[in-house]
Amino acid sequence: MSDQLEMPGMPRRLFPATPSKLATFADCPRRYRFAYVDRPQPPKGPPWAHNTVGSAVHAALRSWWDLPVPRRTAAAARQLLHGAWSPTGFRDADQAQRWRARAAGWLTEYVAGLDPADEPVGNERTVAATTERLALSGRVDRIDQRGDELVVVDYKTGRVPSTDDEARGSPALAAYVLGVRRTLRRPCSRVELHHLPSGTVAAFEHTDRSLANHVRRAEDIAEDITAATGALGGGAEVDTAFPPVPGRQCGWCDFRPSCPAGQAAGPAREPWSFLPEDDDGT
Repeated sequence: MSDQLEMPGMPRRLFPATPSKLATFADCPRRYRFAYVDRPQPPKGPPWAHNTVGSAVHAALRSWWDLPVPRRTAAAARQLLHGAWSPTGFRDADQAQRWRARAAGWLTEYVAGLDPADEPVGNERTVAATTERLALSGRVDRIDQRGDELVVVDYKTGRVPSTDDEARGSPALAAYVLGVRRTLRRPCSRVELHHLPSGTVAAFEHTDRSLANHVRRAEDIAEDITAATGALGGGAEVDTAFPPVPGRQCGWCDFRPSCPAGQAAGPAREPWSFLPEDDDGT
């Protein structure tokens, strides 16, 4: 039991949350414990090649928008990608080089469709909002001005093109809309997933109802986290408070080396296994 009592009339303490934090617990409470509770943090497995690709592309676009307008060219985008590139997670140097060239091609085509002078309202901008139970925060890849409204833009580099249903169902994008409204004090309803490999854009226009549904689910997860943390502090067994949820996803969990249940759920995946097979040399 907590030693700190809430007195009548006192505001309720808000749960500090990010979309990643909430998603981690929803996927697997044990993984949440490894990431956010245990200190020191348990050892992780090797980095993933697809994360390397995504990180480099995001870094290049962030830096591209930071350049003076005359220097926002396709050549500059490729140069920024090369500067941000890492061979981490790839099978060998040849695979890393081929994927760097492929990502450079995505960037070349993507920035060709942008107006360099159309300055974003936010570039890797942190936004925040509060609900009755949460203090939400997150970092938006880009915030555009479209007429009188602001638009949340999220870059995607995964193997499968994004869909409108994905945009609608994303808890992170909904949190960003709330954060943009609260932080920038401007109207914001539209979210977009820009999938660079396919050159497609998936979008959704949030309503007060759709945002309220996302908030309700996020608050429910936060309540579960608070209950689990309280149970652990009250003497519950750690695996009772934060049980594992084994499944196929254990094959690519960062904490697999520290989780016997995850290891028993199935074979580990190679760090480059989420790259499309027809391009990774297999």
